[in-house]
Amino acid sequence: MDLILRAWLVRGAILLMAGGVVWCCGFGIFDHVARLSPRLPPSADAIVALTGGAERVDTALRLLVEGRAPLLLVSGVGRGSDLAEMSHRVPLSAEQAAHVTLGRAATSTLGNAAETARWARAHGVQRLIVVTAGYHMPRAMAELSRALPEVKLLPVAVQPPALRHGMEFATVRMMASEFDKYLAVRLRLSRSAEADRS
Repeated sequence: MDLILRAWLVRGAILLMAGGVVWCCGFGIFDHVARLSPRLPPSADAIVALTGGAERVDTALRLLVEGRAPLLLVSGVGRGSDLAEMSHRVPLSAEQAAHVTLGRAATSTLGNAAETARWARAHGVQRLIVVTAGYHMPRAMAELSRALPEVKLLPVAVQPPALRHGMEFATVRMMASEFDKYLAVRLRLSRSAEADRS
């Protein structure tokens, strides 16, 4: 009995170690991708900025001002915020401001995807620039791809201050948490895809 128990414990320890190695490798790739400098895409039909940091909205507004796309959705805007407040660092003309939609329905990444999908379909969007933080981009792209399979998504990852510095403990913890959320989304989407096929 002791030999059987010991064998199971050894197998369990090996599986845990293997899982830890796989997680660490995946996290290393995730961290590297999250820190890559954004590549500005060619022109698109629209832009969406997923709120969560001032840099995201500023970047999306600059892309609008530069003429990269004629429409902008800012998804997940708080009830007390308005466009004048959000655009004080990137001044807009009255015409440009008229092409900005503030989406207030979303309170999560899944909600961002649903809100963006409704807006994109209402405006006939085929090519969409997605602006969010580098660490949030993989999860956002997974949710948006599921909600808008017919739309080409063009990511522009913003690098918040935390990712521009060394690997501080708080940054590592935040990145690890985001990686775990991304894995959970991938698992949910893969289960959903299997259910759709069956």
